[in-house]
Amino acid sequence: MTPTLSSPTAPDIALSHLDHLWFQVSGTLCNLTCHHCFISCSPKNDSFGYLSLAEVKRRLEESVVLGVKEYYFTGGEPFLNKQMTEILTLTLRYGPATVLTNGTVLKDEWLVQLARAESESIYSLEFRVSIDGFSPETNDPIRGTGTFERAIGGVAKLVEQGFLPIITAARTWPIEQDQQVIGRFTEMLRQRGYARPRLKILPTLQLGAEENRTGGYRDSERITPEMMDDYDETQLVCEHSRIVSDRGVHVCPILIDSPDSLLGQSLSESLGRFALRHGACFTCYQYGAICSNAS
Repeated sequence: MTPTLSSPTAPDIALSHLDHLWFQVSGTLCNLTCHHCFISCSPKNDSFGYLSLAEVKRRLEESVVLGVKEYYFTGGEPFLNKQMTEILTLTLRYGPATVLTNGTVLKDEWLVQLARAESESIYSLEFRVSIDGFSPETNDPIRGTGTFERAIGGVAKLVEQGFLPIITAARTWPIEQDQQVIGRFTEMLRQRGYARPRLKILPTLQLGAEENRTGGYRDSERITPEMMDDYDETQLVCEHSRIVSDRGVHVCPILIDSPDSLLGQSLSESLGRFALRHGACFTCYQYGAICSNAS
């Protein structure tokens, strides 16, 4: 009989400083149903709800004394929240803002308002647009029929208003093909009128819809205490970030579906240590800077 091996104790990590504050601003509602979405967002997933302008303002005020330097907005699709333009305009009074969007529901009038708000602010507004292939043939099987052209249309609207969106693509191809894929993306974007394209390639996270597609993380895909020796902990999002949902404050944007991710009802309650016991922590460890704008 093979003996059962006990799992190594998961290392934990302290929040060194709260640099980035995230908002799950549209909950898990999205106009798309992507096959690799790590929290299974869809038009029918309302397990997390919207954040109101008043709630965001309360959290922004709460963040000031903690020294937060940047704000990120995600979902779901943030622009399904009818107050999104007002939320971003307000946030630009507090610091730089980034919104993660699929680009398919953007309206010219929203972007005109946001371009004006950014021009009147000392802080920057960034857009990250999710497109997972450089053509309809490579994108639409993942994100849905017709989504490539709709997303590219959103990129064109952003560029027209003077924004330089970061195009994010989840790696659904072998990593050895990165340079080829980046080249095809860059060529396509320039042909579509985006002269100075910015790209960020993301690893897939074996959670949610992606777990159903690929089987999820193996037991061996966990961080051990030994792996943290001489490791740069600043590469882990939980070392400097927290995220607000309609349930409270969670450790990071990736793990909001995990019960242990909910750390409290206030930012001050969420500042403690967190055990890196999840498979997604292993992906963060491998690739670093998954959630930030850095490539």
